[in-house]
Amino acid sequence: MIEFGTAGIRGNVTTHLRPAAALSVGKAVGQFVVETTNNTYSSPEIVIGRDGRTTGVGLAAALEAGVVSAGCQAIRIGQVPTPTLAFASRGRLGLMVTASHNPPTDNGIKCFVDGREFDSDHESVIEQYVAEDRQPADWDDWASTTTTDLLPAYQQAVVDYSHQFGSDCEGLRVAVDCANGMAATATPQVLRELGVDAITFNANVDGHFPARPSKPTPETLSEFRRLLADSEFAFGIAHDGDADRIVILDGDGEIIHEDTVLAILAGYYTREYADEHGANADDPVVITTPNASGRIDEQVAAAGGRIERVALGGLHEGIAAVESTPGEQVVFAAEPWKHIHPAFGTWTDGITSAAVLSRIVAETGLAGLREPITERPYRKISVDCPDDRKPTAMTQLETALPEAFDEAEASFEHGVRLRFPDESWLLVRPSGTEPYIRLYAESDEVEQLVEQTTALLEAVVDA
Repeated sequence: MIEFGTAGIRGNVTTHLRPAAALSVGKAVGQFVVETTNNTYSSPEIVIGRDGRTTGVGLAAALEAGVVSAGCQAIRIGQVPTPTLAFASRGRLGLMVTASHNPPTDNGIKCFVDGREFDSDHESVIEQYVAEDRQPADWDDWASTTTTDLLPAYQQAVVDYSHQFGSDCEGLRVAVDCANGMAATATPQVLRELGVDAITFNANVDGHFPARPSKPTPETLSEFRRLLADSEFAFGIAHDGDADRIVILDGDGEIIHEDTVLAILAGYYTREYADEHGANADDPVVITTPNASGRIDEQVAAAGGRIERVALGGLHEGIAAVESTPGEQVVFAAEPWKHIHPAFGTWTDGITSAAVLSRIVAETGLAGLREPITERPYRKISVDCPDDRKPTAMTQLETALPEAFDEAEASFEHGVRLRFPDESWLLVRPSGTEPYIRLYAESDEVEQLVEQTTALLEAVVDA
């Protein structure tokens, strides 16, 4: 059975995402396009790309077979970063074969329509079509395949977009860890076009990820961090396997907290919009998730904008909801490590983040960008909770947490989130995939806050 998760379809290629499953998905997406060609967002073309995983060739071929058997033209763009496939899907649909930061034994399929990842409604339709296993088109309605190279157009578009921000990058020395992934085909090229002296590491594409695991973490980046500490770089960039994620490190090899990076970009975009449109413009909006730091709220508010929070994995739907109101403008959307630059495109794009950050670091310096941001201690823990206990526990916590912290402002859209007068906060939400209740907290007294909240959570779960 094929089901979409928060990042498309993903799993082990020998037990879950076999070629037969990819064939079914390709056929289902093709049939969906055939039935909706009168809609303005689709055309009878589907763009197919893949990352560097060894199983990508076979799965992309299976997707292609399904697409053409449904009567849709397949356009192969080869081995590309996921943001490039999203860029290519504007005005049509796109299918990307990638498992992002998962291990090399896995692969996946991300579906895009007009530059946006499929929302839950689109995903439900595809799941239904796959389950029904509809017949392919009549033999004389099968379509064909063409091949094109869209990577240069994407690279140039990122360069052109980035030029409006910051300043010239001549002399800026930046280290880029490409993770043996698709960033190697785009990030160094874009940065060098901007004038950056980009020094690359692990820049050969290899689906086995021999240099380090695809997910950039403090542990997997240990060697890269040492290289930064022993050299002279303005900052470092680390990507995952398909280059939709980005991690930023300072010149000493220390990882900059993901929420600080979000706060830098969110504040910058908000100020740029406010400066361009003047005091009479509607407040610019930044979309983020409930677990994101209050430091983002502080920067956006100081720049004259406002924050809207959406569920994890719901950035695209959040953008659409805000912009359905006339005059509302989303200037930036992000969750940890994943950034959307709406004025450029409605997809997660680590390569564009690398370019924009390089330009604004060249103008202000990394230390100057970080200086106004308050970085409070942050903790994330998990409390054991059986799945069948979660609904009752969360209902009880909606009352118990505000009563225990009566000085805080409570909201309940995505779990229970408490915001304290000093801008510290905590969030309690049920895990969607594991038997836990998650606790996130940020405070100058974070250990005390976590200890008190954990005791309350355990008492409610065990009641």
